[in-house]
Amino acid sequence: MAANNVREIILDILLSVFRDGVYSHNAIHGALEKVQYFSKRDRAFITKVCEGTVERLIELDYIIDKFSSVPVTKMKPVIQNILRSATYQICFMGGVPNSAAINEAVKIAQARGFYGLKAFVNGVLRNIDRNASEIEYPSKKSDPVRYYSVRYSMPEWIVEAWLMEFGEFVTVRMLESFLKERPTTVRLKLHAANKKEILASLRSQGVTVSRAPYVNYAYNIAGYNYLPALDAFMKGWIFPQDVSSMLVGECARPNPGDYVIDMCAAPGGKCLHVADMMGGFGMVDARDVSQDKVSLIQENVRRADLINVRASVMDALTFDGASEGRADLVICDVPCSGLGVIGRKPDIKYRITPAKIGELVELQRRILHNAASYVKPGGTLMYSTCTISREENQENVRWFVDNYPFHTESLNPYLPREIWRNSTEEGYLQLMPGIHETDGFFLCRMRRDPE
Repeated sequence: MAANNVREIILDILLSVFRDGVYSHNAIHGALEKVQYFSKRDRAFITKVCEGTVERLIELDYIIDKFSSVPVTKMKPVIQNILRSATYQICFMGGVPNSAAINEAVKIAQARGFYGLKAFVNGVLRNIDRNASEIEYPSKKSDPVRYYSVRYSMPEWIVEAWLMEFGEFVTVRMLESFLKERPTTVRLKLHAANKKEILASLRSQGVTVSRAPYVNYAYNIAGYNYLPALDAFMKGWIFPQDVSSMLVGECARPNPGDYVIDMCAAPGGKCLHVADMMGGFGMVDARDVSQDKVSLIQENVRRADLINVRASVMDALTFDGASEGRADLVICDVPCSGLGVIGRKPDIKYRITPAKIGELVELQRRILHNAASYVKPGGTLMYSTCTISREENQENVRWFVDNYPFHTESLNPYLPREIWRNSTEEGYLQLMPGIHETDGFFLCRMRRDPE
């Protein structure tokens, strides 16, 4: 495939993300769906450059501004993103000749109608190429917030909040982890096939497989081109799911025959896991707010060949009187700020604000209010988020048990000893990226008081 065609696709993806507001994982997936005939190498290159440009946006703009007479914020979107992707290739990608990245950037500028800016694009990028090793960054000593913001491409308000709450050591570990390449984690469906058969199938298609932490059916996979093309995926033997999410099922520990409500179930990882744990007995009522989300659950249910999952459109904010007092287990994995999964969805860090977190807390409490009514006396409520925000996690739990007839229960009977903490004895676990070998994630087990 011609290099300019590949880089044209990269530019279109970045314009979708930064100009049109499309989430990068959706933009990348949508673009690659249209070019499945591309080589594995070209598809990997597109993904790497786009993901890298998004996750290092703040640092890339800082570098460009050092060498450009025009600030990035004043540039046309096409020129902005040509320079960003080329700068990423120059500064952060080995194996790509810098001259090729520069030449292709100039060609694309011309092809997109910016003939008069060819010299500008060429000059900025050649200047960066010559001086990349000598870029002066903010002072770590006198302005640590600005320093960490630029070096790890994290908005200053987030860096400042984390330094105050978690301290420098934990904050830096988290910031570092978000920029590391991470494998896909999958849950093996051991009811469908034995572990040896599943792993052999993956390896026969060139997939690299390694154990993931904390649960014995979690594995990391890498080296594949297109996940849905793997035999193990098509047969429903593997499901993409982070270990942190699997721990919700482990700590929920449903019984065969239980009636389970998953209030915000898409794309279906937790509800499918719980249904598997129940051995096909009972019923998991998987709900979400739109038909698109429910269709995604239904697609995964069909692939998993599960008969004990029912997916339906239902807004978690709307009270369902028919469910009152019926559920043995309610899974309440609420919409959240997503600060724990920035490593997988880097757009989050540029879109979230303190005001939006406040709005999310209000929404989460409205969902919890409904969830409380669905749990039968003596039943279990699992609350979880993919964030590290105290307001959305510990403070919501404290608010909930203060206002509803529930109490937290120790997670230690369900977790490996290596992640026991004082908090797990109290009923909740905050997983931290860079500290634990998972995404940032929060889970809490609560039981409704008997009547």
